[in-house]
Amino acid sequence: MTEFNTKKIQERIYQNKIDKGFNTTDIPKEFCYLYSEVAEAFEAFRKGESNFGEELADVAIFLLGIAEIKNIDLGSEVLRKMEIIEKRRYYRSKTGNLIKLHDKNEQL
Repeated sequence: MTEFNTKKIQERIYQNKIDKGFNTTDIPKEFCYLYSEVAEAFEAFRKGESNFGEELADVAIFLLGIAEIKNIDLGSEVLRKMEIIEKRRYYRSKTGNLIKLHDKNEQL
């Protein structure tokens, strides 16, 4: 199995953008592309298409690309956020929905 080092992958994605002449400055444009890839992934899922995993990979590539453009180590951010999420407490409402209990000490 190949190791998934997010920072190295971000750098590789960014370098591919440079090499191919893709956008590396217009963040709103990148979010539009990301949104489009999420829609494609949803359609592949909804239709039970075999390329669902590939479509999810496209979503990750655009997300990691945005992180690299903005010089954010997304892997570190995900790990930091997971520590916060794992400590959260929830209760189930009368309608069955999970509701987060707000903790005054929670910091992002």
